[in-house]
Amino acid sequence: QLQLVESGGGLVQPGGSLRLSCAGSGSDLSYYALGWFRQAPGKEREPVICTSSSDDKSYNADSVKGRFTISRDNSRKRVYLQMTSLKPEDTGVYFCNTPIRAKDGYWGQGTQVTVPS
Repeated sequence: QLQLVESGGGLVQPGGSLRLSCAGSGSDLSYYALGWFRQAPGKEREPVICTSSSDDKSYNADSVKGRFTISRDNSRKRVYLQMTSLKPEDTGVYFCNTPIRAKDGYWGQGTQVTVPS
């Protein structure tokens, strides 16, 4: 069974950059579309950026276009989120997941990203 563990969060100043990592285990990541989701304080969890299993199609929320990039290394079972030009509104807990697991309500612990205003 696929398990995903997020890491790399922290406190970063506005305009700064951060790279989040997601480590997969239990299954071959190449089978799955994968994405990053975030939950801001007091708000519902939302998709931020996703990539297809073949990594040839992606989805980006309007709020992160041009600033966030998703990449994957299936051989190492890793998914990354490179975030640049960070804003206070990017603050939240970030989760990596497959769209199907997200729909079914299966989530990991996430990693906290804080961008102070």
